Amino acid sequence: MGVLDGKSAIVTGSARGIGRATAELLAAQGASVLINDLDGDIAEQAAKEIAGETAVFAGDLTKSDAPDQLVAKAIESFGKIDIIVNNAGYTVDAPIHKMSDEQFQAMLDIHLVVPFKVIRAAAPHLREPAKKEREEGNEVFRKIVNVSSISGTMGNAGQANYSSAKAGVTGLTKTLAKEWGQFKVNVNAVAFGFIETRLTAAKQEDNTMEIGGEKVQLGIPEQLRQMASMLIPLGRPGTPEEAAGGIFFLCSPWGNYVHGQVLNITGGQFVGMTS
Repeated sequence: MGVLDGKSAIVTGSARGIGRATAELLAAQGASVLINDLDGDIAEQAAKEIAGETAVFAGDLTKSDAPDQLVAKAIESFGKIDIIVNNAGYTVDAPIHKMSDEQFQAMLDIHLVVPFKVIRAAAPHLREPAKKEREEGNEVFRKIVNVSSISGTMGNAGQANYSSAKAGVTGLTKTLAKEWGQFKVNVNAVAFGFIETRLTAAKQEDNTMEIGGEKVQLGIPEQLRQMASMLIPLGRPGTPEEAAGGIFFLCSPWGNYVHGQVLNITGGQFVGMTS
C-alpha cells in the first residue's frame, strides 16, 4: 500500500538525476508514472528499471507540439492525470556580456515555456474532473510541482539565462495557485540548491548532452564545487533522492494545504534570505 495508490503522474526529465529519483519515489508509493527524456533509449531503460506501472514519452519538449503529445500519452496510458512534476532542464552558462540570444532563449524555453505548455495542455484533465467533484461535494486534490532553483531566487553569476527562467517559474507557480486553487489543484515549486547531478558534476570533456544535434557542456568548475559545499550549513551537496523527497511531500496528502509556495531544498544555504 502506498499513499499514491491509484494516482497517475507525469515527471519530465525523469530518466536521470532528480527526475529519475522522483519517478522512483512516486512509483514506490503506488503512482503510475510517465517517464520522459530526450533520449528514448535511456527513457525506456529507466521505465523498465522502475518498479511499478510506467509509460514512456521520448522527445524534446521545446518542440511546438511536444507538450500536447506528452499529456496525450499520459491520458492514453493511464486515463487521467493527478500529478505533474515539471523537472526537465539543463544549463548553458556564460557571463551576460558574452551570452548569445540563443543561449538566453534556450533556458527560457525549457525551464519556463515548457512547464507553461505542459500545464496548459493538461488543464482539461485537471479542471473538468474537479468541477464534477465539486458539484458532488467531493474534495480531491491534484498536484503540480514546478522545479526552480536558488539561482532564480538569489541570482547566480554566469547564469542570467537560467536564473531569469527559474525566477519566472515562481511567478507561474504563484499565479496558477491563485487560478486553480478552486479546483483543488495544489500548485507549488521547489527551489534546489547544490544537488549532485550531472549538471553540478565536475566540468569534464565527457560530461555533455546533445540538444538539437549540438553538444552542450554540462558541469561546473571544481573550484566552484568546493566553494559551494563550504557555503552549505549541512556541509555537503544534497542527493537526488533527498531532492525527490521534497517533491514527494508536495505530491502527497500531507501537502494538501500547502499551496502557492516555493520550498527551498538547499541544506540551509542562504537560509533566512529567501521566502
